[in-house]
Order: sequence, then structure tokens, then C-alpha cells
Amino acid sequence: MNLKLFFMIFITLFFLSTSSLLCRAALIDGDMDAYSFTFFRLLSGAVVLLFLSYFKNKKIEFALKKNWLSSFMLFVYAISFSYSYLSLDAGLGALILFAIVQLTIIIVAIILKEKVNVQKIFGISIAFMGLVYLLFPRESFELSLPHAFLMMLSGLAWGFYTVLGKKSTNALIHTSENFVKSLVFIVIFYLFFVDTISMSSNGIILAIISGGVTSALGYTLWYTIVPKIDITTSGVIQLIVPPIAILQSILFLDEKLTFTLFLSTVVILIGIFIALVKKKSSNE
Repeated sequence: MNLKLFFMIFITLFFLSTSSLLCRAALIDGDMDAYSFTFFRLLSGAVVLLFLSYFKNKKIEFALKKNWLSSFMLFVYAISFSYSYLSLDAGLGALILFAIVQLTIIIVAIILKEKVNVQKIFGISIAFMGLVYLLFPRESFELSLPHAFLMMLSGLAWGFYTVLGKKSTNALIHTSENFVKSLVFIVIFYLFFVDTISMSSNGIILAIISGGVTSALGYTLWYTIVPKIDITTSGVIQLIVPPIAILQSILFLDEKLTFTLFLSTVVILIGIFIALVKKKSSNE
């Protein structure tokens, strides 16, 4: 992995983890509802990406009949993500999200017959042991199952969004289309499922930062990276996001670092290291 690709992956993972922090921070006091946060997140992302597309290509072109599936997956990911954070802590939500992302990507990789060696399987298994340990029921553990289910749905959608990105030939244009077309679904969702909305200036600012910076730029970078690596690796490296999100949530949202959370994070990182490190004799 060359230095440029490594740097791109690091920035992207930072953006992905920061999205959890911004969403939870906007919703934590109840002044901003989940729908409004999602709407401003997707809208600001679309605006920024359209500007960047025009600046780079001097024109804006969209294929009306293409990329609707990836756009829908982006919408499902974003709306489920926001509603789940009405209850879940930022770090815990990120762990659930990317556990499901990883599982989705592994299943797809197996279906597509991508090579998954014993070392990767062993490393992934260790990482999941860390996640299972974290989520295993105990007296001191409280978890809202409906919100956890929503985060699982969000992870499923992001996993498919990642897989669909393997076919992307122009990350900026593709991501721009996804954000613009996701607005169609967010409007439909409002018409059928939303009765009341509430907004705050602080929540809108956080949503705009989430959409215009961490999402718009982060997802463009991600769609640039994904075609350069295999599907399984794209899933494994995303398991680095939860530990980053946990650290950010402790520093900025005053969430607690328990022994359980610390130990599970260490186990996850060990699993990631084993899955990603290649032996010198490897022919991959």
C-alpha cells in the first residue's frame, strides 16, 4: 500500500468516525430531530459536491437512469444512522454499524468468490470476538434494541454502498449523483413518515459540517479508494472507525471509557492488524 493511498484511507476513516460524533452531538439535547439532521446533511453534501464537480469539470452531468440503487443505499444508511443516534452513544453506535458493515462485505465477497485467506478469516474472527464481548448482555449494560436494529440497517446499507463503489470510475461524479438523488428519497420519507420536525441553529450547523465536509469529502475519497483494494480489505479497515469514534466521544461528548469498552477496542485492533498484515512469502 503506497503512502498516498494510506493517507487517503486515514483521512477517510477520520471523516467516517467524525460523522458519528457530529450526529450524536446534534441530537443529544433533543433540540434537533433525526429527520431534519439527515435532510440538512444530505442537502449540504449535495451542494458541496455539485460545486466541486462544476469547479473540476466546468459542467454538471448526471445519468438519470443510473446510480439509483447506490443513492437509495446512501439514503437508507443516513436516515437509519440518524434515528439510531437518538439513543445510542457515538462510540457504541459506530461499533454496531461497522460490525454489520464488515459482515455484509464478507458475505458479498464470498458470494463474488473473492479470495479470503485463513489469516484474514482469523483476524476478522478476533475482531468480532471483541464486538461480541462488548455487546454481550450484562447487568450494567443497557441497549435500546429498536435503535440498535436501526444502526444494523444502516450498516447493511453502507456495506452495499461500499460494494457498489467497486464499479465507480469517477468518484466525484458518482458521489455527487448519489447525494443529489438521495434527496428524492428523503422527500418521499418526509411525506409518508414525518409529522413534526424541530431544528436548532447548532444542530443545523453540525448537520452542514457532517454533510458538506465529513460526508461529501469523506465519501468521495472512499469511492476513490474502494476500486484500488479488494472488497474484504475495504471492510476490515473500516473496523478502525469505531475506536476512533470512541476516543472522540470520550474527549468531546464526555462519554465514559469503561474497561469493557477498552478491552473490546484493543481486541478489535489486534484482529484488524492480523487481517491486514501480509506475510513476506504471500503471493497476494
